[in-house]
Amino acid sequence: MTTTVDVKNLTRTFGEFTAVDSISFAVQKGEIFGFLGPNGAGKSTTIKMLCGLLEPTGGEGHVADYNIRDEQEEIKKIIGYMSQRFSLYDDMTVDENLKFFGSIYGLRGKKLIKRSNYVSEMVGIEDQKNRMVGELPGGIKQRLALGTAVIHDPSIIFLDEPTSGVDPLMRRLFWEQIYAFSEEGKTIFVTTHYMDEAEHCDRIALIIAGKMFALDSPENLKKEFPHEVHLLKTENYLKAFDIISARNFAHEVALFGTDIHILTDKGEPVGKYLKTLLGKNQIDQWSVEAVEPSLEDVFVMHARENSV
Repeated sequence: MTTTVDVKNLTRTFGEFTAVDSISFAVQKGEIFGFLGPNGAGKSTTIKMLCGLLEPTGGEGHVADYNIRDEQEEIKKIIGYMSQRFSLYDDMTVDENLKFFGSIYGLRGKKLIKRSNYVSEMVGIEDQKNRMVGELPGGIKQRLALGTAVIHDPSIIFLDEPTSGVDPLMRRLFWEQIYAFSEEGKTIFVTTHYMDEAEHCDRIALIIAGKMFALDSPENLKKEFPHEVHLLKTENYLKAFDIISARNFAHEVALFGTDIHILTDKGEPVGKYLKTLLGKNQIDQWSVEAVEPSLEDVFVMHARENSV
């Protein structure tokens, strides 16, 4: 497969703060590659370096064989970039925004009109073309931002938290479009803090406090999880959580909504432990079962192991 993004020991510091700490990875043509991590993990900083918007402090990287240190302008011409903060113009219409960004990428005349019409239909905003952007709801602005990022038909698309703050339906529509881009052979680099979105990626990198701690497909990350996961359900989940957390038979005890995930060594008699422990604390109504680890289990484990 053809490598479209290649990064080795990429680092970015701001004064004494290290935002991205010597990370290495490669992204293949047509791949949906995800960066999964909380806010402040270094995801956006990494994307800005790859897009030629921020100079690395250390390490090296290439996007479509262009060096991110010396060939930023060439990179900007061949990529699409949708940032967390939209670079849209509120005092212009949807159509004017599309044509303005298209002209920046060198589109002119009939080609610009054709691409503008195509993109507006693709992202489902063709009936909004004459509205002022400042009047649009957030979801429509998200679609327009995606449209302006791909109006020049780039082969590599960087999407920084593209569905942050939108409703589940809009998120699903965005991912349908991401799949379509991938099927066309485009490479997608997407950052997210949503576990369910990360499941849609071909591969994901877990990034915490600027460091990358795991890189693989979601399926392999879960398959290689070293512990057994037990799902405990009880109405007294807060009390049960405090009780179990105070004991040392589990590697990790975590709340997932009203459910409790208990991570133990394989083969541990968890049901026996819980029967004794919860019974002594007057919690009689509960159930527990072994379940497959979730991506959230994987992430929580890495976050706990690598916390400062």
